[in-house]
Amino acid sequence: MINSENIASILNDYDLENLTIGTLGSHSSLNIFKGAKEEGFKTVCICREKDAILYKKFPLADEVITVQSFAEILSEPLQEKLRKLNTILIPHGSFTAYLGTGQLVEGLMVPMFGNRKLLHWEANRNEQADWLSKAGLRLPLTFEKPEDIDRMVIAKMSGAKGGSGYFLVNSPQSFYKQFSLMVGRGLLREGDIDDIHLQEYIIGVNVYPQFFSSIVKNDVELLGIDRRYESAVDGISKIPAREQLEIETNPSYTIVGNLPLALRESLLPEVLRMGDNVHKKAAELAPPGLVGPFCLETVVTEDLKIFAFEISARIVAGSNIGIGTSPYAYLKYGPGMYMGRRIAMEIREARESGALASILI
Repeated sequence: MINSENIASILNDYDLENLTIGTLGSHSSLNIFKGAKEEGFKTVCICREKDAILYKKFPLADEVITVQSFAEILSEPLQEKLRKLNTILIPHGSFTAYLGTGQLVEGLMVPMFGNRKLLHWEANRNEQADWLSKAGLRLPLTFEKPEDIDRMVIAKMSGAKGGSGYFLVNSPQSFYKQFSLMVGRGLLREGDIDDIHLQEYIIGVNVYPQFFSSIVKNDVELLGIDRRYESAVDGISKIPAREQLEIETNPSYTIVGNLPLALRESLLPEVLRMGDNVHKKAAELAPPGLVGPFCLETVVTEDLKIFAFEISARIVAGSNIGIGTSPYAYLKYGPGMYMGRRIAMEIREARESGALASILI
């Protein structure tokens, strides 16, 4: 397992005045690259050939390394190239979706911003629930097996799947029926049935507050809030109820984009406390805890209770809506601050104060 001593040894060979910010070319890479450039860093993108057009149209990467598969970042030649470029990698959802947390913790010998150990917690929904519960957050009920379902439940796959393969059920019978339909549509495989997480479906508005845990400033900052636009489940609202019943729709929750959200101010104190409490508990579970971006995935009910149903221990795609415009980043920093830039700012300030190793866990 990669540890702080490994990272410190690599940093000893780095030219710290010529650091490069790097990431995989997907998810929130433009956000990360733009922020790095604004803070004076060069950038490197590990990109699949089919996606290279994005970095030609938005030329924010100083170097583009094309690969057939993101898994190539685990190869020693590519890692050696990144180390020679003095690269600090910024993890996002594609790291856990395509590489797996085990490989990130054990096989990626390039300094990475944040706490790798918490990416493992993020990928395991049971450990997530334990973390959030111990932090004092209000959680939906979970069900061990389909036979226990006695109310509306959302069935989810583990990991950063972007909502793909999620479905709603309200009984054991409807679970097995809908699961078969999802397999038939190619959204799930038969073998996925043992990995599905069953969580009570709370009716309300989904709210995704984005936080930044700063080691340099010893603070947890609220930088943005968004909600997701999910393909079929949001599109179905355009179909009259009678027609929905006739065609027996089974909508999916695949995320296609994000919408900015300004939360009513009376809810903000609780949201801020939730961020602080999750941060404090993380420091106990996986020292030194959260480093950099994290997002709580919540739902607010009609009586204004906030339930937390997931956490992402890295930058989320919803932060892309805040590039240059987030009201919460503006309130704290003025114009021009957003998650990608806040990451680069933390790296720059940690370097200047001699604390760089403390944010590369």
